[in-house]
Amino acid sequence: MTDAVLVYVTTANEEEAVRIGTEVVKKRLAACANIVPAIRSVYWWEGEVHSEGEALLLLKSRRQLWDELRVAIKSLHSYEVPAISLVPLERVDEPYLQWLLRETGAPQE
Repeated sequence: MTDAVLVYVTTANEEEAVRIGTEVVKKRLAACANIVPAIRSVYWWEGEVHSEGEALLLLKSRRQLWDELRVAIKSLHSYEVPAISLVPLERVDEPYLQWLLRETGAPQE
């Protein structure tokens, strides 16, 4: 297992995903933000099933940044209970991994 993680976040719309993604990349909490502008989510909320359009934000980061990254996302997010999930990456191509580590401030060997 590597130090690299993928952080999965759903947002209200593409603009919110761009705003959050830009801010966390600027702070070097993530090396990269990918935005899928249009997804449909079906979910339970307050006792009812909802179906809404959302955007998907995927952040490439490091495990050690999880707490700070999660707090930053929550402070920028419009939802009362945002979906923020850390997905460990078991294997990552070495040149990409080195780039990710460098861009998020990991000490270099």
